[in-house]
Amino acid sequence: MMLEVLSVSLAVVVVLAGVMIAQLMRARSHLIECSREISELTKLVELLPVHIIRVAPDGEPIYFNRRLLEFCGLEGLSELDNPGSTRLATVLRSLVHPADVGLFKKTVRSLAEGESYSVRYRLRRGDGHYRWINARGEPIRDRSGDVVQWLIASVDVDDEVQALNALHERESQLRRLVNAVPANIWCSNPRGVPMGINQRLRDFVGTEIEDCDLPEGRRLDVAYQKLVHPDDLANVRERFSHCRRTGEPFAMRYRMRRADGVYRWFEGRSEPFRDESGEIRQRYGVLYDIEDQVKAEEALKERERVVWQLVETLPVMVDCAAPNGEPIFRGQQLREFLGYELEDLDGGEKSRLNGTLDAGVHPDDLAGVKEHYAISLRSGEPYARRHRLRRFDGEYRWVETRAKPMRNEDGEITQWNVICLDIDGEVKAEESLRLAQEALARASQAASLAELSASIAHEVNQPLSAVINSTNACLRWLQADPPNLFRATKSAERIIQSANSAADVVRRIRALFQQSLDVRDTTTLDGVLAEVRDFVAAEALRHNTALEINVEDDLQLMPFDRIQIQQVLMNLVRNGLDAMSTIPIERLLKIRVFRVGGEVHTEVSDRGAGVQFPERIFEPFFTTKEKGMGMGLAISRSIVEAHGGQLWAEKNGPIGSRFIFSLPAANAKSA
Repeated sequence: MMLEVLSVSLAVVVVLAGVMIAQLMRARSHLIECSREISELTKLVELLPVHIIRVAPDGEPIYFNRRLLEFCGLEGLSELDNPGSTRLATVLRSLVHPADVGLFKKTVRSLAEGESYSVRYRLRRGDGHYRWINARGEPIRDRSGDVVQWLIASVDVDDEVQALNALHERESQLRRLVNAVPANIWCSNPRGVPMGINQRLRDFVGTEIEDCDLPEGRRLDVAYQKLVHPDDLANVRERFSHCRRTGEPFAMRYRMRRADGVYRWFEGRSEPFRDESGEIRQRYGVLYDIEDQVKAEEALKERERVVWQLVETLPVMVDCAAPNGEPIFRGQQLREFLGYELEDLDGGEKSRLNGTLDAGVHPDDLAGVKEHYAISLRSGEPYARRHRLRRFDGEYRWVETRAKPMRNEDGEITQWNVICLDIDGEVKAEESLRLAQEALARASQAASLAELSASIAHEVNQPLSAVINSTNACLRWLQADPPNLFRATKSAERIIQSANSAADVVRRIRALFQQSLDVRDTTTLDGVLAEVRDFVAAEALRHNTALEINVEDDLQLMPFDRIQIQQVLMNLVRNGLDAMSTIPIERLLKIRVFRVGGEVHTEVSDRGAGVQFPERIFEPFFTTKEKGMGMGLAISRSIVEAHGGQLWAEKNGPIGSRFIFSLPAANAKSA
């Protein structure tokens, strides 16, 4: 019985042993398979481009994968083992950046909570450089839910962090730049709704437009109504809507409300930003504060209006010309005088200047006007001339034209300013006055001559009557039969006595004139020349003749009669003006005073037709003028010769004549 039991037990044992062996074999095979899978998994973990870490619940490192060991420059995890220190303390001391140790410790302390975490810190690489690491930890729990380990995966994100920091720095620089720009900058979406403004604009409007908690459409309305002046609102809306529809740039001036309620003028400009397909993604705009500029422009416009009104109302005709003389502006009075607009001269063969001169200036004055105007344009000297100008009704009127250049800081001519005065009435009045003065002078001379003639006749008549009576008596005594020679002799003696009395009368009259007129108290010609110049200035201007005087320095003469020498000069100058009255070329009368030996010569030269009868011009009563008396040069020569000088005439080069008279110099006697 006992054997049977043993046999059965042994059989059961054998069966159980076989079952166990089979199970062991299967378990071994499973373990081999798991070991192979773990080996492959381990290889996979080692090859992953991340750092894999396993740590105990208290944060003590248990495992670093090969990539992390190579990153830290470690051969194995055992290198973190130091006597008296934990691996975690070694990691904190030697691998984690000092600035991130606090954060790292805080993360380790939070492991007890068992919550997944993510942290970024700097880890020292094997070459000593710290690089940013992004780590994420997940707890590994047992069946009861307790954390038995932490599995941490970390990635080297230093390049991304550096790039992000650089991006942030550039963004910060750009923001600082945008805020520092002396303009108000904004951006909006394609529909025009504000998305961002710079600090300057934010300070100006006093609100965060882009942060308004309103729908897009309402936010745009609020921006318009709150910031844009009511009088400009409709135009701004219309213009901006047009630009939004068409994609055109926006440019407009309008008033904007400042935070304190004051409206200021701004110039707004915006451009659309398009993507590669050409679709508008955003609009960027700038607002320039032009309040001061607008005020300056308004003040300038007001000044221009005042100046314009002044120019248009001045009782003169105004013209402005370019540096080359071409007219660029013409006042209303001059336009009305000429009867046409400045633009009417355009399109023809002539320039504006030549068209104006040819159509307006009198033919007798045209050559001189063009010549003098050309001289002024070349030299930059002011221009002044009297000439006749044709009015719109065809009448030529005397005008006085003056032009002066306007220069820039470098002295370059930028414009000629011209005024034209209608002096026709003045010129005619001067001519009438001159004719009246000449007529009065002739009448006075005639009256004086008649009075003088009567006086002379009265003084001479008595001795002449006595001569006649004595002559008749002498004839009667000689015709008597026989002739009474004694009586005839007495009559002849009375004739001689009466003739001597007549001669004494003539001598007394000459002596009277010489004593009253010959007052020699002047030794220089400066004052005489100045008086002559003043006397003939109006006449020279009327003849369109330039007067040029050149006197040597320190010329002293023997005392002379100022009035008589002035009469000589006046006669020679007027003869020169008359000689050039009909010539078409430039009219120039020169007076030159210079010393020759012991004499001072005064030369008066003109550009007239010259002397036609040189051998007779100094004869009394000889003249080539229609209304001349022929006494001027004869009297002038007598005056000069009475002062110890001479008067003669010469040819003046190819054209004209030259009259020269000499007077003794002050040291001629001693010499």
